[in-house]
Amino acid sequence: MSQALFVSDIHIKSPNDERAGLFRRFVVHCQAKPPEHLFLVGDIFDLWVADRDYFVDAYREIIDDLMKLKRLGTQIHYFEGNHDLDLRLYWERKLGFDVHGEAAFFELDGKTVRVEHGDQMDPDDRGYLFLRWLLRTPVLRFLGRFLPNGFVAWLGGRASVASRDYTTNVKSTTEDETRAKIRAHAVKVFSERPFDYLVSGHVHVAEDSALNLPASNGTIRAINTGTWLKEPLLFELKNGEGRLTPVEEFLRIK
Repeated sequence: MSQALFVSDIHIKSPNDERAGLFRRFVVHCQAKPPEHLFLVGDIFDLWVADRDYFVDAYREIIDDLMKLKRLGTQIHYFEGNHDLDLRLYWERKLGFDVHGEAAFFELDGKTVRVEHGDQMDPDDRGYLFLRWLLRTPVLRFLGRFLPNGFVAWLGGRASVASRDYTTNVKSTTEDETRAKIRAHAVKVFSERPFDYLVSGHVHVAEDSALNLPASNGTIRAINTGTWLKEPLLFELKNGEGRLTPVEEFLRIK
């Protein structure tokens, strides 16, 4: 029985916050019946930079839970978001996870799935797209790796707050407008390379749309997993069928 699970935008701020506890419960629950794939679709932490001991030490229990799941046979994919940066140094090179900086395609149970964090869905948001580019330049990556831990944590914390303020206040859109952009993005990228499912995060609005496109010979699904800051959800693709599910409901399944 094939199964792939997708979560994003958990925004764990500390090892002791409620989302950290819920995420650990989720991972431990998965250990009982390990899925073939677990996709961490960005912004799992409110801040993670490179392989800094500051973050590794703070989130050791979460890392150990994920490593146990990996040893049980689950392939874990981690997509860089706008709060978790320069992940390859630690999550790929040291832990052996598959880290993705851009959209990636997967064949899962006969379905083609495009997965991306979702922070490039709005081509008109030039301010954010410039910031995204800047954070990934060699100079910023170097600073993130070698500046003192305390300064990185302070600067990253301020950047995280500013990012949420920008998303919710400066770049204010209604949920309907956001969902329309998700669907428009799905149509655009489908024309570039077809898929059956698009799974994304970033915009903090849950969405599950079936889109009828002539070129698809049927329907495609545009999924956004929302954010655990509002309602903890996951997307489950099991035996070729997908559904967006509350995490607490998933945890009640034996």
